Amino acid sequence: MEGGRPYISLTLEVDQPIEVGDFVSAFTSVAAEYNRFARQMHPDADKDATLYVSEVRQGSIIAQLIPWLPLLGGTIEGMSAVLTVEDFVRRYGTRLSAYLQPGGRAEDVTRAELQDFSEQVAAIAATPGSKLELAAIEVKNGVHEAKAAFKFDTSQAREIQERVAEHRRELEHTDRVDHARVLMVFTQSNVKTTPVGKRTGELVSIEAVSPVPRPLIYASEMAEQRIKHEIVEASDNVYKKGFIVDVNVEERGGKPVAYRVTNIHQVIDLPDDDDE
Repeated sequence: MEGGRPYISLTLEVDQPIEVGDFVSAFTSVAAEYNRFARQMHPDADKDATLYVSEVRQGSIIAQLIPWLPLLGGTIEGMSAVLTVEDFVRRYGTRLSAYLQPGGRAEDVTRAELQDFSEQVAAIAATPGSKLELAAIEVKNGVHEAKAAFKFDTSQAREIQERVAEHRRELEHTDRVDHARVLMVFTQSNVKTTPVGKRTGELVSIEAVSPVPRPLIYASEMAEQRIKHEIVEASDNVYKKGFIVDVNVEERGGKPVAYRVTNIHQVIDLPDDDDE
C-alpha cells in the first residue's frame, strides 16, 4: 500500500461483543459491492478485490480492501486509480444513504445489492452505540489521506436495514404484478396511516379487474406516501383523480377480494360527468 497504491478502509467501532456472522458480513459485503462496481466499469475484469483485516484493538476492528484496478502505472494511471476508489466510496455512500430518507430508494438496485446493503449494516444495527466508517485512502509519500468517506451509527443502520427490507419486499411484489399500469379510482378514502401490507379501510375500483370496489392495501411506503399526499394535502378532491398503478390482486375462490398496490406511475384528473 506504500508507493501510492490506493485502498478502501473499513472501520468497525464497537464496545461490546458482536455476532460473528454479522461481523464478517460487514466486511465481505463491501468487497462484493466493489467487485460489482469494478465489473460495471470494466466488463472484462477477471479479478476480485482482496480484503485484509489489518488491525484489531479494543473497541475497533479495521480492515483494508485492496481493490482490483486496471491502471496503476505512472502518474496519470495512479491518479485514475485514486479517482476510481474515491468514486466507489462516494457512490456507495450515496446509495446506502438513500435509505435514510422516508421512502428513499437507491436507483437501479438489484436483489443481490439489497442483500449486501442489509449485511453491510447488520452488525451496527444489532450493536447499540457502534459505528461503521468506510473511506477511500490515498497513500502519498507515506501519508495515508482519506479522499472520501461516509459513516453511520446504530440508529442510522437500523433505518437503512428497515427500508432495505421493505425495498426487497417491493421488488418481490413487483415481480408478481398481476396488472401493470391500470386505472384505479377511490370510492372510499381514509386519512389515517396504516402499516404497509395491511388493509387500509379504503375502497378502490379498478374496472380492468372488476366493477366492484375492493379494499386497498399498500405494498410499499412510497406508494402510500404518494396517495396519502393526494388525499390529505392536495387541494383537489381525491374522488376526481385517477391513479395509474401496478397492482397485485388478492383472490378468494377465484374472485378478487383486495388490491395490493405496488407502484404509482401517474396521477390524472378524471373528466367531470358533464364532460362525457
